[in-house]
Amino acid sequence: MRIGRAGADGSFSPGELLQIATAGCTAVTTEELITRRAGDDARMVATVTHERAEGGREYQRLEVLLRADLDFLDEDTRRRVIRAMRTAVERQCTVSRTVERGAQVGLTIVPA
Repeated sequence: MRIGRAGADGSFSPGELLQIATAGCTAVTTEELITRRAGDDARMVATVTHERAEGGREYQRLEVLLRADLDFLDEDTRRRVIRAMRTAVERQCTVSRTVERGAQVGLTIVPA
């Protein structure tokens, strides 16, 4: 995987990787809740969008959209599963929990 500046051909920017990690963590965290009911071939797609203030150097908001085929569930069960998925992400998704709480980042630079 190549990492480069935003728009660099054939690479992901660090900001894009953060977005991918957020969506990926959400999908991985909720996957078992879906596959337990629908089987290992259950269809689930996570996408992410972001908001950034004009000229800003940080994201104001990341929004994950998780599309999961839950049509086979009755209305009441679907609501319970969605609630369980939301709770799982809030409690277990390392990436979104870290972003929401704001982790301190250290930097050590050592000459080669």
